[in-house]
This record gives sequence, structure tokens and C-alpha cells, in this order.
Amino acid sequence: MVISDSDLKSTPEAAQVLGIHHITLQRYVLARKVPAPRVRKLGGVRVRLWSPEDIENVRNVLPKIRNGRKHRKKGLRKKAKKAKKAKKNKKA
Repeated sequence: MVISDSDLKSTPEAAQVLGIHHITLQRYVLARKVPAPRVRKLGGVRVRLWSPEDIENVRNVLPKIRNGRKHRKKGLRKKAKKAKKAKKNKKA
């Protein structure tokens, strides 16, 4: 399959297609939560150009990513509960 330059999208454009903020997409790429296209140099500037295949791969991975306050706090509550239980068992 041949991909023309008009099919390639910048990171902000790819994020818009995915329905997320471009900073969120950049964070996921840096954290290696989503597969990213190679960095290319255009006019001395390094950019990621997203093909329709790349965007579809990210679309498939996004529902599997656990992040945000809801999940972080839930994990912290579990740890605190375990610690409290261990402390209680230690006293008994």
C-alpha cells in the first residue's frame, strides 16, 4: 500500500482524529503506552507523521490504557487498605 503525503497527519491532527488532546498523545508516546511512527526530519524540524495505519493501531490500544485520577486513587486506596490490615494483624 502506497501512502501519499496528503494521507500523513501531524501529531495534533492525529490526536484530533482520535478524539484526544495532542499533549495527551505526546505523553502516551513518551511513556510508550502507544506505538508511535518514526521521527522524521522535515526542514530541520523533527516530526512524527502518522499514517492511517498508525492512527488505527493507536485507536485499538487506547481503550486498554489505564490512567487518570480514578485509577490512581483506586490503587492507592487498595495499598492503604492492605497496609492497615497488615498493621492490624501485626498488633493482634
